[in-house]
Amino acid sequence: MSKIMHMRGFLTSCPGVSPLAACSIGVTFATVLALAPAAPATAATTATVRGEAAVPGSTRSLPLVPLSRERVPGGAPEQGLYRTGLGRFSLVGVVWGDPGTELRGQVRVRTRSAVTGQWSGWQDVEAHHADHGADPDTAEGSSRRVRGGTAPLWVGDSDGVDVRVRAAGPGGGDGTGGPPGKRAGGPGASLPPGLRLELVDPGGGAGRVTGEGLPAKPRGDDPPRTALDTEAALAASAANADITAFGAAAIPELDRSATEQELTRLKGPVRGKPYIGPRPRIVTRRGWGADESLRERGFVYTKKIKAAFVHHTATGNAYTCAQAPSVIRSIYRYHVKSMGWRDLGYNFLVDKCGTLYEGRAGGVAKAVLGAHTLGFNTNTMGIAVIGTYGATKPSSAAVKAIARLTAWKLGLYGVDPSGKTYLTSGGGNLYPKGKNVRLNVISGHRDGFATECPGKRLYAKLGTARSSAAGYQGR
Repeated sequence: MSKIMHMRGFLTSCPGVSPLAACSIGVTFATVLALAPAAPATAATTATVRGEAAVPGSTRSLPLVPLSRERVPGGAPEQGLYRTGLGRFSLVGVVWGDPGTELRGQVRVRTRSAVTGQWSGWQDVEAHHADHGADPDTAEGSSRRVRGGTAPLWVGDSDGVDVRVRAAGPGGGDGTGGPPGKRAGGPGASLPPGLRLELVDPGGGAGRVTGEGLPAKPRGDDPPRTALDTEAALAASAANADITAFGAAAIPELDRSATEQELTRLKGPVRGKPYIGPRPRIVTRRGWGADESLRERGFVYTKKIKAAFVHHTATGNAYTCAQAPSVIRSIYRYHVKSMGWRDLGYNFLVDKCGTLYEGRAGGVAKAVLGAHTLGFNTNTMGIAVIGTYGATKPSSAAVKAIARLTAWKLGLYGVDPSGKTYLTSGGGNLYPKGKNVRLNVISGHRDGFATECPGKRLYAKLGTARSSAAGYQGR
């Protein structure tokens, strides 16, 4: 059962907080809030604290239109949009009103570089994204704000777009290899009503690239650090104050001895040998430049962490590691502003260089309820490798990062990453609601839902991640 904790309650009390939460966090947050009164922030605001600018960003939503006024007998309906001279954007996706309706068909897009003016080739956008999201019957999953949508696609610094959405023909498959869901129409081909193109600018600017694919302003720390000038920003940083300095841009790694001492401090004395991997370095939300004004207030927790689901973001692989924070800011904005979720869906993200990032707010050591594996978000965490790994092999650095993260986080809850566990389904296309399912502690998204995620090449590496994680724990 999940538990929501709003910020003002966070300041005044600790009962009901996740077991790893320390009461001192609320004290820290209250002190900082008293010293730095909150100021209202918007996407266009660039308020500064200690010379640090808030990261602006934007989302433009444009309705798609029919591409032909005449219906061709036997032909599939098609919608699209061609626009140039737009404000800059770096990520695209298509959304529609009813989250219960699937888009059966193909979504393709090409974009014009804002640097060179040249058009890209056509790229496919993953149309099946309903397998990500909050569990049915939860407050987040049943919210009227939630929409259906494709996976987002990272396209780099662009100012023009050409998109085509074509319905599958009668009886056409969806390409997932799983059982069919609710069709977007009757016996013939059709598309969900209310299709809109989402154009996302992550803000920050440092992640923009030149026509040669090189960073316009090369630097290792892409995002400006977001200012601690709002209650939401203070709360997000305070949620990690039990394991790192308040306002840190990154949680530093620890050696085994220091990690075991931290485990004792957080959970009390451990009987026998503590099986936990050394804590890895994790870039915080402040570090990657999260605009905390976007998400819903408060944090939602589950009871514990019993398993980890591995995903790929399906955003494509055309990003540099310096751009990863910009990609994350874009996914965050797409999940919240376009899909209607309360926050970024994943609990953690990993880039191709193996850098780990905090995802959904609430504290990296805590059991934060995510929206990553429909039906299996309770008592689990979601880890997304940035990129698309159906045909592309994930980097060894990314696989190692998964192993290190799971060795530490599962170790906090006494879980063996090489073992199996039972999870109760919240409802999905593989397991009905209430079914008790035995799964690997480190599973792929496709183990809980009929989907291609995390891509067959990444899925094939999960055995390596399991054995490596167990080794990091000293098993």
